[in-house]
Amino acid sequence: MKMNNNDGQHNKTVTFPRKSIVKATVFIVVLFISAAILDLLGYLDFNAFAGLKLTTKTKEPNPYGCDFVQNQSSQTPISQNRKSRLNPNNSSKSSTCPSYFRWIHEDLRPWKQTGITRGMIEEASRTAHFRLVIRNGKAYVKRYKKSIQTRDEFTLWGILQLLRWYPGKLPDLELMFDADDRPVVRSVDFIGQQKEPPPVFRYCSDDASLDIVFPDWSFWGWAEVNVKPWGKSLEAIKEGNSMTQWKDRVAYAYWRGNPYVDPGRGDLLKCNATEHEEWNTRLYIQDWDKETKEGFKNSNLENQCTHRYKIYIEGWAWSVSEKYIMACDSMTLYVKPRFYDFYIRGMMPLQHYWPIRDDSKCTSLKFAVHWGNTHEDKAREIGEVGSRFIREEVNMQYVYDYMFHLLKEYATLLKFKPEIPLDAEEITPDSMGCPATERWRDFKAESMIISPSEESPCEMLPPYDPLALKEVLERKANLTRQVELWENQYFQNLTNKP
Repeated sequence: MKMNNNDGQHNKTVTFPRKSIVKATVFIVVLFISAAILDLLGYLDFNAFAGLKLTTKTKEPNPYGCDFVQNQSSQTPISQNRKSRLNPNNSSKSSTCPSYFRWIHEDLRPWKQTGITRGMIEEASRTAHFRLVIRNGKAYVKRYKKSIQTRDEFTLWGILQLLRWYPGKLPDLELMFDADDRPVVRSVDFIGQQKEPPPVFRYCSDDASLDIVFPDWSFWGWAEVNVKPWGKSLEAIKEGNSMTQWKDRVAYAYWRGNPYVDPGRGDLLKCNATEHEEWNTRLYIQDWDKETKEGFKNSNLENQCTHRYKIYIEGWAWSVSEKYIMACDSMTLYVKPRFYDFYIRGMMPLQHYWPIRDDSKCTSLKFAVHWGNTHEDKAREIGEVGSRFIREEVNMQYVYDYMFHLLKEYATLLKFKPEIPLDAEEITPDSMGCPATERWRDFKAESMIISPSEESPCEMLPPYDPLALKEVLERKANLTRQVELWENQYFQNLTNKP
């Protein structure tokens, strides 16, 4: 192509290279086609095309209408205690688990020889509220029936947090969980029988049962009665402890609760002080319906650390109240229990608590308070040691470690490959957090694990050998008998007084 350019002096001929124009045109066309394809696929922000800015692929819309994890990512939940349990000079070395972890071996002992078959699992489904399957670090649930309140929801929420705390560390497994109170697998039903007991997970068991004990739902919050997640409750109770020094606390035994869930609690109310008899107690009925209507203003746990002695007594089974009572620095007067949870088996009479008879509560409580008021230093020490055990050995890190070791040991017993049922659902923080409202949502947010643990799980202790286990049980029994002897002698002396 040629053009004549007359500048008044002479003619010049300018030539444009055809190949350059063709190349430029092709480049521009290809560039726009590529950009259109990238924009269609979601990789290019066309508004920033002038700068050729590539971005990450657009996220799919969340089917639950929110991004629960992302919304909490800027928060650090109180339950995620960052205080290291390890030697700061040797961060690669794990701590040793508390002694009560050894009971994991005892709880799983019924299946040590035979292993756990699929038939045993299916037998356990008769009473289960849900089947949990963990495959490749993900959790799947098949639900059978609704639990009391939201026990099942918060138990599953806790398991999700465990998977976030120790990602990729749990093996595949399949289990059945019964979220009711009392154990159902009676050991007597399997003595001399050809069938093996079904492995049923629950919150408590007793000496006559084989149910596998697991941390209860309230560690992640009991929304129905406004009891906050355990990490936050511990912080609040710690502050409540500091408000009233032990020497300034009311020198009586305190209990507040629902007396109608079990005859034993109704019997306890007979020990309240009257104008004719002083049992050294101050007992109160907790009206949860009234508390709910009034916004739980009279049920804050941190405001109940004002007495030198606090009473623990079971309800229909073991009671969630146990850990909150024992965290108060007050000497816990522990009414002889039938049931146990996962950590109480690591505690010792006269070291962590004071044992109370269940068949003579009033006189036993009266003597306990008398003994404490005449041995103030020792009573204060028992209260503080018990409270320290709860704060340091039953904090959320050890709760997760207990869950981890229990599930890991359980998984080694499975004789089959865990399978995801066709009607199971995958659960995630979003699927459980987004639909929640009010306190239920708040407690899940407060208890959510934001990032994985920087530490490895604590190191498990070996199982008890039979002699060592016998010695532990005998020591507990002997210390309890010692208290009963002191009590008998005290009332005998009162009787013999002229």
